[in-house]
Amino acid sequence: MSEWNNNKLSHLVDIRVSNVDKKRYPNKKKVKLCNYMDAYSNDYITSRLNYSEGSADLNELNRFSLIPNDVIITKDSETPEDIAVSSVVVEKINNLVCGYHLAILRPRENRIYGPFLMHKLKLPQVQKYFFRIASGSTRYGLTISGIENTVLSHPQIPHQRKIARILTTVDNIIEKTESAIEKYKAIKQGMMHDLFTRGIDVKTGKLRPSYEDAPELYRETEIGMIPKEWDLGVLNDYCISFINGGTPSTKNAAYWQGNIPWVTGADFLETFEIGLIRRKITNEAVKNSATHVIHKGNILLVTRTGVGKLAIAPTDIAISQDITGLILDSDQAITNYFYYYFQRLVKGFKKVNQGTSINGIIRDDLINCPIHVPKTTEQTVVAAKLHHIDNRLKIGQQYLNKQIKLKERE
Repeated sequence: MSEWNNNKLSHLVDIRVSNVDKKRYPNKKKVKLCNYMDAYSNDYITSRLNYSEGSADLNELNRFSLIPNDVIITKDSETPEDIAVSSVVVEKINNLVCGYHLAILRPRENRIYGPFLMHKLKLPQVQKYFFRIASGSTRYGLTISGIENTVLSHPQIPHQRKIARILTTVDNIIEKTESAIEKYKAIKQGMMHDLFTRGIDVKTGKLRPSYEDAPELYRETEIGMIPKEWDLGVLNDYCISFINGGTPSTKNAAYWQGNIPWVTGADFLETFEIGLIRRKITNEAVKNSATHVIHKGNILLVTRTGVGKLAIAPTDIAISQDITGLILDSDQAITNYFYYYFQRLVKGFKKVNQGTSINGIIRDDLINCPIHVPKTTEQTVVAAKLHHIDNRLKIGQQYLNKQIKLKERE
């Protein structure tokens, strides 16, 4: 870092606080307006963004038109954490003007490189400085002097460009990976709809034709058209037992020094799995409380706090009162099939418990929920297809996490 210099922003950039609002005036020129959310939500200001229409006079055009290398920061916000969020203009965009509540930091020649500055302003120590100097009670804002007096360390321009190029490359990889993940999520949702309404022809390994294309393959039921081979029943028909949990006494510290994982609804992730297991209890705690141990491979469904989340138990695991363990009848129910089936089913379970303000799944509703189920051979094929797309999602998410950590280290 000995080759790096420390300078105030006033030495590195020309600061321009925009006063161009969203109103359109007939006596002003029509322009594209880079609004607060455009700058807040995007690191890179490009022509691909959907800008709103605004207007500006000649003076505003001269002062606040955006050019490549300009860095934009959020100047005002309702929370101090949203102050000085930075973005950078990376291409020429005709007629683009910076909007209200934003400040342009226009780099002075050969002193600072815009993309480097954008990344620099995102460092936690720089953000903390802006949080500290932001003034206000109900709305927070930065003064021009506060921005000017911000001290940044930086190398020479060639080194800045190299750093920015590396970080921008990582950003591009992150963006592409996020897009791929969203695509696979959409594919999964579409697959689930088709697989749980049409199913798989086990002989061909392909989706059955839809009801519209082959009505002779379907029959009408109280929950809609289903393939003729499928059975119609209630969840209780396919479960040996529904097991609720509980919480060991927190006053007995010895209970919480064991080896049995114990989870609540808060430990479940939106990705239908359990996150970090934070607490473990003893056998004595299990014996002397309402908690139960659910064996590895059974389904855990959150029926209270975090209602609708679920997972397959990754090991023998004790559960809180938030959770119901579903022990399936293995002769007619494949666990992985029901795990995916529940991901769609739980949306209909989210009700407010009678007489309480707790958002949860009522036990009787769960037990008596009408379901349609194919034979176990078809269940196995359906589950395998969804497991494959889930693996693609997990690989993508792991790669994304790796790239985010790589960027943090740079």
